[in-house]
Amino acid sequence: MNVYDFDQTIYHGDSTVDFYFYCLRRRPWMAYSWPGTAVSFALYQAKIFNKTQFKRQMYQFLRAVGNTEQLVSDFWRSHLKNIKPWYIEKTQRADDVIISASPEFLLKPVCEQLGIQYLMASRVDPHTGKYTGINCWGQEKVRRFYEKFGKVPIETFYSDSLSDTPLARLADTAWIVRGNDLIPWEEWEKKKKKK
Repeated sequence: MNVYDFDQTIYHGDSTVDFYFYCLRRRPWMAYSWPGTAVSFALYQAKIFNKTQFKRQMYQFLRAVGNTEQLVSDFWRSHLKNIKPWYIEKTQRADDVIISASPEFLLKPVCEQLGIQYLMASRVDPHTGKYTGINCWGQEKVRRFYEKFGKVPIETFYSDSLSDTPLARLADTAWIVRGNDLIPWEEWEKKKKKK
C-alpha cells in the first residue's frame, strides 16, 4: 500500500487555493468573507486560533457559492491536468491511499476519476464550511489512517512537507516531492536541519 499527500505532491499546486479563486471568478460576491478570514488568519499567526479554527473561518466563502457540487465538478474538468504525470505513469496502484488536509468534498470527485478508492481528508460541509472533526494534518493523518486500516504497513509514502513526518515514520520508504523530483525523506530532513 502506497500513501500520498495530495497538494503539491500528486497535484501541481494547492487544490483548495485553486478552487477558491475558481469560485471567486464565478461568484465575486463571496469576497464578503475576506474581513473575517483576515482576522482569523491574524489570530492563527498569533497562535490564538489553531489551524482548524482558521480554516473553518476561511471556508465561510462556501455560503456564497451556491451549488458547490456543480462548481467542484466543473473545477476538475479544467484542473485534472494538474495531476502530476509521474504519479499516473509510474507509481499509481489500485490500493493507493490519499490523506490530505484539503476538504473531502473537493478531492472525492478527482479521486473517483483517477480510480483512487481510499481518501481521507478534512470533513468540511460544502455548503456551510463547518468542520466535522479537525483538520486532517500532521498527527491527525496518522490517527485517521489507523482508524481506517489499523496497523497495516505503508510500503511507500509521498509528501511535499515535513509536517507529514508522523506518517513518513510509518512507511518502509518515504519521499519528499519537489515539483516532479522525488527526494529521500531523510536526505531532505538533514538538508532542512542544516539551514
